[in-house]
Amino acid sequence: MEDDTGERSSFVIGLIENRAKEVGVAAFDLRSASLHLSEYIETSSSYQNTKTLLHFYDPMAIIVPPNKLAAPDGMVGVSELVDKFYSSILKVTMHRGCFDDTKGAVLVKSLAAKEPSALGLDTYYKQYYLCLAAAAATIKWIEAEKGIIITNHSLLVTFNGSFDHMNIDATSVHNLEIIEPLHSTLLGTSNKKRSLFQTLKSTRTAGGTRLLRANLLQPLKDIETIKARLDCLDELMSNEQLFFGLSQALQKFPKETDRVLCNFCFKRKKVTNEVLGGIDNARKSQVVIGNIIILKTALDALPFLSKVLKDANSFLLANIYKSVCANEKYACMRKRIGEVIDEDVVDARVPFVARTQQCFAVKAGIDGFLDIARRSFCDTSQAIHNLANKYREDYKLPNLKIPFNNRHGFYFNIPLKDIQTQGKLPTKFIQVAKHGNSIHCSTLDLASLNARNKSAAKECYLRTQVCLEAALMDAIREDVSVLTLLAEILCLLDMIVNSFAHMISTKPVDRYTRPHFTENGPLAIDAGRHPILESVHTDFVVRTSSMLVAALFLTLTLTLSLSFSICIAAQQHLSFRGFKHGDCHGAQHVMIYLSSTTTVITHNNINSRSLLFWVRSGKSTYLQQICLIVILAQIGCYIPARFATLRVVDRVFTRMGTLHNLESNSSTFMTEMKETAFILQNISERSLVVMDELGRATSSSDGFAIAWSCCEQLLSLKPYTIFATHMEKLSQVASIYPNVKILHFNVEVKNNRLDFKFELKDGRRHVPHYGLLLAGVAGLPTSVIETAKNITSRITEKEGKRKELNYEAYEGIQMAYTVAQRLICLKYSTQDEDSIRQALEHLKTTNLQNFR
Repeated sequence: MEDDTGERSSFVIGLIENRAKEVGVAAFDLRSASLHLSEYIETSSSYQNTKTLLHFYDPMAIIVPPNKLAAPDGMVGVSELVDKFYSSILKVTMHRGCFDDTKGAVLVKSLAAKEPSALGLDTYYKQYYLCLAAAAATIKWIEAEKGIIITNHSLLVTFNGSFDHMNIDATSVHNLEIIEPLHSTLLGTSNKKRSLFQTLKSTRTAGGTRLLRANLLQPLKDIETIKARLDCLDELMSNEQLFFGLSQALQKFPKETDRVLCNFCFKRKKVTNEVLGGIDNARKSQVVIGNIIILKTALDALPFLSKVLKDANSFLLANIYKSVCANEKYACMRKRIGEVIDEDVVDARVPFVARTQQCFAVKAGIDGFLDIARRSFCDTSQAIHNLANKYREDYKLPNLKIPFNNRHGFYFNIPLKDIQTQGKLPTKFIQVAKHGNSIHCSTLDLASLNARNKSAAKECYLRTQVCLEAALMDAIREDVSVLTLLAEILCLLDMIVNSFAHMISTKPVDRYTRPHFTENGPLAIDAGRHPILESVHTDFVVRTSSMLVAALFLTLTLTLSLSFSICIAAQQHLSFRGFKHGDCHGAQHVMIYLSSTTTVITHNNINSRSLLFWVRSGKSTYLQQICLIVILAQIGCYIPARFATLRVVDRVFTRMGTLHNLESNSSTFMTEMKETAFILQNISERSLVVMDELGRATSSSDGFAIAWSCCEQLLSLKPYTIFATHMEKLSQVASIYPNVKILHFNVEVKNNRLDFKFELKDGRRHVPHYGLLLAGVAGLPTSVIETAKNITSRITEKEGKRKELNYEAYEGIQMAYTVAQRLICLKYSTQDEDSIRQALEHLKTTNLQNFR
């Protein structure tokens, strides 16, 4: 089925929900002949999960049941959701009777290319009834709207596909610049790649490009599939002959191969003889012939692909060779096509050559009417060229040419210098138009011959389609599942070879490395780089650092001057929360970053849950970098780092930026809280959370309280987390929770100027009056900065006196707490007995004097 409608997308989505907040989604891809079914409980009143899926599929039409009278708990309903946020997309409202789950189950069983039992249909029929109901309505609308019949056992059907992959919500996709950049220009480089998708997009086919986009929006979670892709890349990078052989083999397949192969899954509904000669039917016949020619060209390219893959060792490439290259069905299909289609017919791009190939695709002698139509086509084509020769002689136009295009047919192209020699163009020429240094024109005789030639070509198309339908199409549709498999494999090879391997091969040696995966962590990245920025800026600073992430990072701006009274209050709060030091098993769960660079800190206990805190100067780039490296690793690609070990992430959440949301009439703070609520309601231990500057859009006390509470909640839920803030007192989280590690981005002050080193270092660092120094860099007037310095000096003086009093009152308690904390860590330590004894002796020696 041709994609002749001009839509920007090929997906048709069916949506339905029940009053229990369950949503069923059926996504039908017309290009790849696939049906993706998902069913889930919507956890957000704003339908964030549904928005994420719709952003992923980017549909051309959304099918929904009629509006509900009332939505539970303030839910807007899927129909209203489409009206409010997707008004530019075609909305189709179908009667609720069309959403029949029983009929949907029957359709899926009959259309799925795999065995229904393998899809879990028999076991989970009652559980997936909503998405099956959505599938029934979607398939019914597609067959009626497109005028097609879907071939049995031709569709690739997946269940719960969205949640078999890493889930990245639409907000995070935007914040991380996965598909589109945040801004139209990036540091003046408007013509360079500015998103992860654009950085990797070197695929040849539209199918490979779509697969790359789908993988970036929904990276893999299956570790075996990820490792299979990485093994394939290992072999391609170590075997140059295989890499270039595969690149050459893929070039032999037409770019439209994946789309054309999937078109055989659809059969046009029959038309009557009265309308057989219509213009639209001639166009459709031409498309059918073109599809057969592309199929023949693709099957002719298979032997070369087979030769290249014959000695491949990686599981992925060896499996492709076994399932495609060694599959006899392709050879049988190729032989069957050879009985009908002329051997010399190939896919062509030049319009007149392509037209001629289509007219002469079927071998001579199969259909008498077709042979007559061909003679007429040849006669009119020859007459047109004879006419051109006559005009060259009669009008002394030796450089007159007779080009062809699909819209106008044949026309004359005459250089301006020939016309100037003659003085003027003869009046016989009509429809004169200037194009550069030549004139395009026609004559009445040429127009008459064009009409006859076009009519003969249409007759050839129609008769050729009759021959193909009678002798070939049904035989091809009997084995249509092998064509969908070939299309899927070509897209996968295009992505791995032309995108992943090509990107790696164009970088200096060892710039990209294979990530290693473990079951329970830690996540460590050594000398990681930002994949987008390093492709945009050749002088981008390589961040020679590491980043621990055993299970949780929180990123904060901290200082060393802590208030002991607040520490004691926080300790009391901690006991009310029921938190015990033994829950940490002696591991550092929180890491605190202060200042500026990319460094990776690893930890011996791979089962630890860690929070990471950091500060300013490059932290936004670093926030993005961590997420993008994880995404690259989980699509099965090498990553820009010297070394990395990761644990599979199930979801990525980001809360970044401080903008109002005018669509939902939300202030900056309300937008922050909605995004944070969605994160806390949906995270798991295997999630990756990035939160930047939480709570700064409200009062300092409320913002601090919310940020502290969110830190504790994230500690208890134990996801990977990166938490960045300017609130210095949040450093006290490290004094209360033993699973906290403090780091900082290094910034030096020279002559009252900030020197950003872009280096991540261990420990805390306080830069006095950092905000005032940064304000000076921004160009704030000197008088304003001096006034601010006077004000902050008074505040600092009062704060210092208060801290001295707190220190005197709580010094003993703080020391006792520190000793107790270290003893508990030693209790759960995995070190040998001698090392523990030495640590106890050192603890006794260093603290005995303090307690006397």
